[in-house]
Amino acid sequence: MENNLKTAFQKNPLSGEITIPPDKSITHRALILSALVKSEIEVKNISLGEDCLRTLEIFKKLGINYRFLSKRNLIVNSSKGLIIPKENTVFDCGNSGTAARLLCGLFSSLEGINCTFIGDESLSKRPMKRIIEPLGLMGAEIKSNDNKLPLIIKGKKLNPVEYNSPNASAQVKSSILLAGLNTKGITRVNEPYLSRNHSEIMLEYLGADIKTGKDEKGYFCEIKKSELTPKNIEISGDISSCAFFMVMGAIVENSKITIKNVGINQTRAGIIDVFKQAQINFEIKNKRKISNEETADITVEYTPDIKPFKINGAQIPRLIDEIPVLAILAVCAKGTSIISDAFDLRNKESDRIKTIVDALKSLDVDVKELEDGFIIKGKDKIDKSAVLETHLDHRLAMSYFVLSLINKKEMIIKDFDCINTSFPEFMELAKDLGYGK
Repeated sequence: MENNLKTAFQKNPLSGEITIPPDKSITHRALILSALVKSEIEVKNISLGEDCLRTLEIFKKLGINYRFLSKRNLIVNSSKGLIIPKENTVFDCGNSGTAARLLCGLFSSLEGINCTFIGDESLSKRPMKRIIEPLGLMGAEIKSNDNKLPLIIKGKKLNPVEYNSPNASAQVKSSILLAGLNTKGITRVNEPYLSRNHSEIMLEYLGADIKTGKDEKGYFCEIKKSELTPKNIEISGDISSCAFFMVMGAIVENSKITIKNVGINQTRAGIIDVFKQAQINFEIKNKRKISNEETADITVEYTPDIKPFKINGAQIPRLIDEIPVLAILAVCAKGTSIISDAFDLRNKESDRIKTIVDALKSLDVDVKELEDGFIIKGKDKIDKSAVLETHLDHRLAMSYFVLSLINKKEMIIKDFDCINTSFPEFMELAKDLGYGK
């Protein structure tokens, strides 16, 4: 049954403090690596989004024991190591491309495992060639449905590889690193720009033999076969989730909100550079490190004169997930904003370029679709009813909600409950800031 959201113009300012939920990307990596430490550790502040819980359920099938101490804190007992099932095992990744791609790398290197990765309708359409190809160079045995799910994997000893990634992709890099963690020799990934580096930070934090840097080939990461050191892990708040509230604070008249415990890792914090370019009123406070990840609190105030901005090149990997809501910010800017070099948006849960353009056109926004992005001319006011299709894409659903706050007319956002895959607390936090009042 469809779960559609009827929206309403936000008449009053948004104000107050919220603590942003844990980072989904870091949670995936914490659950994966904690299963490999062969000990008992505590993982604090995990994401409870459906995607991350898929990763947890997969490792339960491999004999890892979990005991929740509270809603978000759990003890992970991997002291017996991974227990490889004798029969072919089906692992359901749901909507999680991160689980499918990262675990494909790890499981390809686990001798004796026979498994099949499946996913929901959306994930089953997403491309997997980007990981199948480099893992194949390492000798991985992976069968696919025309480079899409289901993936049938037969784990074996792999060979180290030096892979020149044509694009900066954290999922590709992480998949290869997890395969290299269990492979003798030096496994190296070169990429043209530095993609998000949560895997490298956590692997280094847990004592893996890993080296990162930049040379004539670009940014590189090398890893050798390693035993991980047991350490408790704490997870920072998710800047991708924070982005929706940052834009809300900037565009809803007279608002001032503070978002606490936000991860501001430089490979993820491209939205901060965009906010500076757009001359948004904001402040970063209380900087600190949590499990080696940069973390801070962010205060954003309503900005009546938002400047247009450009996003391209090396910026893209640092904010690829935030582009849908930054498109909403562009609608509110005084001028024309350009987002380009973002072709990978067409390979997300939906074709985000086409769907965003279609949605904005339905609201009479002047927007032009590019092959790798879009050009958006700011609009003084939004005053039109519309029915917006999310295509079961959680980031589109939340971005459209942000836009609805400044639309004088009612909107209907189709299948809004798809936000539960990444951010089930979203509406609760919006209400805490005064949404609907």
